[in-house]
Amino acid sequence: MTNTPKHDRTARRPDCVTEIRVGNSVLVVSGYFKENTTATAADKMMKVLEAEAATQKSAI
Repeated sequence: MTNTPKHDRTARRPDCVTEIRVGNSVLVVSGYFKENTTATAADKMMKVLEAEAATQKSAI
């Protein structure tokens, strides 16, 4: 995989970076959040948890 920059966007630092070790490899995942959003990280996590809870209820 190549790291091709997007020329139509300004470069910015990722909002979060996670490193995961799998065997002898280290995977680096960079995450970006929408810049002008009004939802907080807590709001987004609550939506994920609510969706997960709904899925668990329907599986029972």
